[in-house]
Amino acid sequence: MITRVSHVTYFVTDQEKAHQFYVGKLGFKVNTDATMDNGFRWLTVSPPDQPDLEIALISPLKGGMGYDEETVQAFRVLLGKGALGAGVMDTTDCRATYEELRSKGVEFKGEPKDQFYGTEAILYDGLGNWFSMNQRK
Repeated sequence: MITRVSHVTYFVTDQEKAHQFYVGKLGFKVNTDATMDNGFRWLTVSPPDQPDLEIALISPLKGGMGYDEETVQAFRVLLGKGALGAGVMDTTDCRATYEELRSKGVEFKGEPKDQFYGTEAILYDGLGNWFSMNQRK
């Protein structure tokens, strides 16, 4: 029986910029940052209050993933359009977190809005992904 999810992948255009964004701006912690013999970089981060969930920040645009050129091109297009949505990030105060992250240069679709499920703001990582930042009701 499967008991939990330990790792998820966010595909990004640039792992160094991803490191700067997720660690420097969002305050995530690095779990692993290792380069394998074939040049593939295994970079995982976690939200500070959720160390058992590792987010692999992977660039499918570089070698090491084993994707064929057609697949790499599809990733290039989707990441270039910012079309990959990667989920929901919880916060205890959406409006305050919005102001804090905006002051660090994080891009948002708009100001936080009240929804039936809580207060939400959509943020972009600048690497091809967007997230719902949510304060639950």
